[in-house]
Amino acid sequence: MTAELVRGQNHPLSQVRLEVRISAGKPIVAGATLSDEQGRVRGVEWVAHPGAPTLPGLEVSKQAAADHRLAFDLDALPQAVHRVSVLLALPTGVGGPVRFGAVAAPFVAVTGLDGLEVASYTVTGLDAESAVVALELYRRQGAWKVRAVGQGYAGGLAELLTDQGLPEARQLAAGINEAVAQGLARSVAAPPPRTPDADRSRQAAASAPGPDQPYAGSGTQGTSGTVPPQQTPYTPGPQGATTPQTGRPGSPAQSDPSSGAQPPSPGAGGPVNYSHPGRQTAAPPTPPPAAPPAQPGQPAQPVAGDATGWSMEERLYNQVWGMFEDLARTVAAYRSAVDFADSRMEKELDQVLSDPRSRIGGQGNAAREAARAKHALLVDQARAALDRDLAQLTAEAEVVEPALPRAYASWDNPVWHAYRAPMEVPMALRLGDLRLPESENLSIPMLVRLPLERGLWIDSGRTSLEGTLADSDQVRRLAMDTAVAQAARLLAAYPAGEFTVHVIDPAGTGAASLAPLTQSGVLDSPPAAGATGVADVLRRLTQRVDLVQMALRGGAADSLPPDLDIAEQLLIVNDFPHGFDDRAVTQLRYLADEGPAVGVHLMMVADREDATAYGPLLDPLWRSLLRITPVPDDHLADPWVGHAWTYEPSLIPANSQVLERVLAAVAAARRSWNR
Repeated sequence: MTAELVRGQNHPLSQVRLEVRISAGKPIVAGATLSDEQGRVRGVEWVAHPGAPTLPGLEVSKQAAADHRLAFDLDALPQAVHRVSVLLALPTGVGGPVRFGAVAAPFVAVTGLDGLEVASYTVTGLDAESAVVALELYRRQGAWKVRAVGQGYAGGLAELLTDQGLPEARQLAAGINEAVAQGLARSVAAPPPRTPDADRSRQAAASAPGPDQPYAGSGTQGTSGTVPPQQTPYTPGPQGATTPQTGRPGSPAQSDPSSGAQPPSPGAGGPVNYSHPGRQTAAPPTPPPAAPPAQPGQPAQPVAGDATGWSMEERLYNQVWGMFEDLARTVAAYRSAVDFADSRMEKELDQVLSDPRSRIGGQGNAAREAARAKHALLVDQARAALDRDLAQLTAEAEVVEPALPRAYASWDNPVWHAYRAPMEVPMALRLGDLRLPESENLSIPMLVRLPLERGLWIDSGRTSLEGTLADSDQVRRLAMDTAVAQAARLLAAYPAGEFTVHVIDPAGTGAASLAPLTQSGVLDSPPAAGATGVADVLRRLTQRVDLVQMALRGGAADSLPPDLDIAEQLLIVNDFPHGFDDRAVTQLRYLADEGPAVGVHLMMVADREDATAYGPLLDPLWRSLLRITPVPDDHLADPWVGHAWTYEPSLIPANSQVLERVLAAVAAARRSWNR
């Protein structure tokens, strides 16, 4: 039975191989410190954190995440260690909440390797604290126990580590925050928070495990539990409000009190609104489509749009996110099972070798063969469960992919051949696909919400995967092709006149890739070249950001100059930093930081090494952008278990004219709108 602890209560531990599972609702940093019998942390080498996630007998998550699994082998800890403290902290400098009082109370559970909870603790009573010691595992008279601590620190990690007697506390805290910021900069954004009354209904078996439970014989159905809260599709309306679509129930837009950021001040009926759709909390009026009844002994057949939502578009969006979560967690369970099998075999082999009588001869050989046979059996069982779940997810993907709306569809989907300019902005946009090494034949669409919350950096430098193109010129050309394809998607997703694209190409090296944009007439002006062209475009866009910000803050969004283009703007920058002086670099950083909130978005096509002359000055710029690559690369991480996902860009099929046809339709719609 699970012991539900309160602050200060302890509970004995009957196992030494454990997991500590943490759920916080918002990305947090998880770590652990080792201390001796006097409760002293002897040095930074006794602290496990995202920058140094592994110590003997202990492994923590490599990045900030809403859900964590920390692994412990108490027998493998150094003999001098008598206490292990589990630390939680809010990441700093990333725009998230800055105190635990603004987020849901973190839930911490100690489980065995079989997934059964031994003890749990909800860390309540926090307010201004930004770091907390949640639990401690401690040794008393040769036995281990767990105690609920809940000690918070308003001074953050630095104060917490100082309190534990670490002399280098401030330097280590700064290093942890830097490692977390870099990890968040490359992570896939988590979907909106879930609501308990919006079940996903994925035709699960009656005893399907929850989102954090390991495999227990059931498939991936049900591993996602609930769906994100419902959202009304965006339509332009007065600043500070969201207009629901005709025929759909609406509710006032609500801000997220835990986000740590304040929305712009509302204007007096002005025409500018670049905020995300208001979050709906009520259940949708109609249930998702029901799956056909399954034959006895057979799994239920997948159905496109079986998640909850106000519309088919939203149901498909939620379903794709659910598939992403399912794949992340099913692979995490498989890897955990294999790790357990490996460690068990190593332990059994060590026991054989530790006994001189069994090192040689038939008895030792038999023991080794038995250990290897147990290992093979455990791995085969884990692989069978993984294959079953992958087959189910693959079947679901085969049903979902053809049903995706245009903004979510790949370029080879026939839906693009019947393109017409939309009347409203979709919820999200597809940037590419994501897959894991264990699922080579299964990829999940990578969807990002619209309007974009951060800019895009298309890396034209080296990639980390073997077998990718080695010719830097080819990679740069592919990077620009990727930028054009993504810009075309954005243009096609917005109604006519609501999205404007600018291009900076100082040396003209991207002319061939930019030809579809320039020849179709979707650009308001030719790509800017030379230092003068760069300065002019940046001046106009920074001026636009300043004007809109002042109008919104002053509550006068209807008083903007009549010649100001209030459509959302995208700036494509090729070959950065060529053609940029110090002033231009400063303006670019300003656009990256302040632009998204007022509808100005940045798409950089650049090799970071080309800008090394600026030193750390540009580090905040790179971190503020979502890095994607023109060739497959395993650089993105999920917000649940921190897998390294392989990203594949969404490119135009070879010898296809779909891009030209779509841009021609966009240009025609723009001309009709301007009449």
